[in-house]
Amino acid sequence: MSHTTEARGFTLIELIVTVAILGILATGLLPLAQLASQRGKEQELRAALREIRTAIDAYKKAADEGRVEKKADASGYPPELAVLEEGVRDAKSPQDKKIYFLRRVPRDPFFADASIPAAKTWGLRSYESPPDDPRDGDDVFDVYSRSDRVGLNGVPYRQW
Repeated sequence: MSHTTEARGFTLIELIVTVAILGILATGLLPLAQLASQRGKEQELRAALREIRTAIDAYKKAADEGRVEKKADASGYPPELAVLEEGVRDAKSPQDKKIYFLRRVPRDPFFADASIPAAKTWGLRSYESPPDDPRDGDDVFDVYSRSDRVGLNGVPYRQW
């Protein structure tokens, strides 16, 4: 009587080929994962810029309508980003109610230091500064990302 036993399992060659194929697939997926991450951050940046700019415009409109007190020589734009979240007294309300323009100031998704408050992650442009050389001043006319990186569309994030 002869005993024939079947060998079960994988040979060393099969294991090496499988690991090599998995390694090649992983190196191909890594750039795709990085690209997806960057796209996600870019969507966050667009949404945050839109949200803040809409709030700045709403503050300006409220100031023009006399609902926000402003000095005679002031532009009517908020003095700082935090005011949009903290709210201001409604000058037309007899009960001294506050007007809030943001629930919270969103963070710049490309700002690396998470310990910095969200309002400090943005570059600020005052009403008096030119668009090609934004500087902060007595008010907040616009915000921009302080990142030096360039978007997938080829435009630096600070110009969005």
